[in-house]
Amino acid sequence: MNGEEIEAALSALGATLAERGEKASYLVIGGTSLILLGLVDRATYDVDVVAEVAPTGYVALTGLPDPVAEAAGQVARALGLDERWLNAGPAGMTTLGLPDGIEHRVTVRRFDGLTVHLAGREDLICFKLYAAVDLSPGSRHLDDIRALRATRPELIAAARWTRTHDDSTPYLANLRATLAELSIETVDGEL
Repeated sequence: MNGEEIEAALSALGATLAERGEKASYLVIGGTSLILLGLVDRATYDVDVVAEVAPTGYVALTGLPDPVAEAAGQVARALGLDERWLNAGPAGMTTLGLPDGIEHRVTVRRFDGLTVHLAGREDLICFKLYAAVDLSPGSRHLDDIRALRATRPELIAAARWTRTHDDSTPYLANLRATLAELSIETVDGEL
């Protein structure tokens, strides 16, 4: 989905939820945030929901609630999208901890019954670095980090955050290798 297609899907979902008297509010990361914030010019396969927005902050999801999943399915059929175009695949990240202050860096977009918090650039660098190291080295995640023109201090801060999710020795080795692919050399104790 490109930016226009994402907007259309989220608008349709928000309208469907509103027609049904439902509301939903989510923190969204990944390609959707990058695209809708104008930080990259590419397509994405899906909308990654990482947390529900609650009065107390961001709350981990175990999946999309039935009313939202049903409405998303209806939108998928109407727009010819994959059934998992909206998913809570990365929601486990909330349990491990989101970057400090993320709530102050989001951009909020409203689509009738749907409110979307788009993760900010600094947080997207964290998420993309973690994904590049842990999920799919050498993938589009590195391309996104390059497109964001992440600086050394930003990448070191992001690397430190990723270590809160995995402090193992093998992860550290993979993290250093990924940073080296981004032309960032690290010294002992820096991470």
